[in-house]
Amino acid sequence: MPLYEENPIELYNSLTRQKEKFEPLNPPHLGLYVCGPTVYSDVHLGNCRTFISFDLVYRYLTHLGYKVRYVRNITDAGHLENDADEGEDKIAQKARLEQLEPMEIVQRYTLGFHEVMSKFNAHPPSIEPTATGHIVEQIDTIQKILDNGLAYEVNGSVYFDVEKYNKEYDYGQLSGRKIDELISGTRELDGQSEKRSPLDFALWKKASPSHIMRWNSPWGEGFPGWHLECSVMSTKYLGEQFDIHGGGMDLKFPHHECEIAQNKAANGKDTVRYWLHGNMLTLNGARMSKSTGNTLLPAELFSGNTDKLEKGFYPSVVRFFMMQAHYRSQLDFSNEALMAAEKGYNRLMEALVKLEKLEAGGNPTGFDIEQWRRDCYAAMNDDFNSPILISHLFEAVKVINGAEEAASGFTEKELQLLKSTLHDFVFDVLGLLPPDSDSSNDKLDRVMHLLIDIRAKARADKNWALSDQIRDELTKLGIQLKDGKEGTRYSIH
Repeated sequence: MPLYEENPIELYNSLTRQKEKFEPLNPPHLGLYVCGPTVYSDVHLGNCRTFISFDLVYRYLTHLGYKVRYVRNITDAGHLENDADEGEDKIAQKARLEQLEPMEIVQRYTLGFHEVMSKFNAHPPSIEPTATGHIVEQIDTIQKILDNGLAYEVNGSVYFDVEKYNKEYDYGQLSGRKIDELISGTRELDGQSEKRSPLDFALWKKASPSHIMRWNSPWGEGFPGWHLECSVMSTKYLGEQFDIHGGGMDLKFPHHECEIAQNKAANGKDTVRYWLHGNMLTLNGARMSKSTGNTLLPAELFSGNTDKLEKGFYPSVVRFFMMQAHYRSQLDFSNEALMAAEKGYNRLMEALVKLEKLEAGGNPTGFDIEQWRRDCYAAMNDDFNSPILISHLFEAVKVINGAEEAASGFTEKELQLLKSTLHDFVFDVLGLLPPDSDSSNDKLDRVMHLLIDIRAKARADKNWALSDQIRDELTKLGIQLKDGKEGTRYSIH
C-alpha cells in the first residue's frame, strides 16, 4: 500500500478558512503551483521562507508516493511599481538605472535566486516558466475574457471588469473582502483614468513610448498585467483544475484574488482546489523594510557580514530554524533565535552520527518506535506541522543520547526502523544537510566577504595598491570581483 493511502492529510484551505481532508483530483498524480519571484533584485528572506515552506510541502507529498508536478514561475515582465497599474515595470526600471538590457537583469537575479535556493537545499520545480515565454497564451486568455464580456478595451489597454464579474461570481472570496467595502476604500478616479472602476485591473497595458518591454497584440503594442501570468501558466501546465496553489500571505489580495477571477472569467470554473499561504517574517520583532534598514539578505545571513548578527549561519541551520515554526505562523529572525536553532541542529546531527555506531542489544529503552513513527507522520499529515515533527524527532534524540556506549537497547528490526525513519524525516522531508555538506562553500563565501571588506576599506583609505593587489591576485585564482551600485560581488570562473 502506498504511503499516501496510509496517511490522509488535512490542509488548511485559505479559500474556506478551515482544515479539509486533502483529496487529489487524480492520485497518485498531483499538481502544485507556487508563485515565484519577480527577478529585479536579490531574493529577500521573506521570499526564501515561502519557497522553503513549499519545498517542505513538495518533499512530503513526494515522500508519500505522490507523483507531483511542481510549477513555480519567474516573473520577468509586467510587474509594475504598485498594484494600481501605475508606474514603471520593476525590471525595466532596474535596467534603466544600471544601463543594461532588461533580460540581463532577469538573468542576473534568476541565477542569484537559484544559487540561494540551492544553498537552502530546496528542490527545483518540475517546470519553471517565465511570463515573457507565455505572451501568446496570455493574449489568448485576454481574448477569451473579452469574448465572455468580462473585460473591456480602452485606447490599446484591456481591463478586467470587476463589478460586472461580481454580479455572477464572488470577487473577494479568497481574501474575505466585500466589493462594497473595496469600492468605498478606493479613491475616486481622476479624469485621466481609462478604468470604469478603481477596482478594475489591467489584463494588458498599452506601452508608453518610454516603456522598454513591449509586445504586439490585437490591441497594439503593450505588455501583460502582472496577475495574468499565473492564471495562464498554472492552467497550461496543470490543467483547468488542479490540486494546490501556494504563495505568500501578502499575495492573497489582490494577486491571488485576481487569479481566481481571471480563471473563472476565462473558463467558467474554480481552478484551484486548495489554496495554501505562508506567513511573514519579522526581524528583531519589527517588520522587514528596506526604507528603515531593518533588512537581512541571505548572503548576509550566511556570511555574518551584518550588524544584525554575531556570526554567519550555515544554510541548513537557517532552514532548520524556519522549520521550527509552522508555515502559517509568523516567524521572527534574531541573533538569539538563530544561535538557539544552531544548538538544536547540532544536537540533532550529533545524535544521527551516534546512531550509526549503535548496535542491537542492551537494556530495553521502553521507547515504542512504531508509535513514535506514527506520531511523526501524524504531525506532517496535520497541515505539514513541522514544529511538532521536530519535537518528535528530539524524543528520539534523547533516547539515542541516553543509549549505552555501543548497545542501542533495541532489536535489530527496531534499530533499522529508527534509522530509516530519522533519515527520511531529517534529510528527505525537512531537507536538512549534514554540516560537512555546507561547510566548504560556506567557508569560501565567508573568506571572500572578508577580502571584499578589506578591499573596501583600502579603497576608502585611498590605498589603491592594496585594493588592486587583492583584485589581481583573486583574478589569477579565477575569482572575478565586480563592483556595482549595490556593492561588490564575486564570481568563480
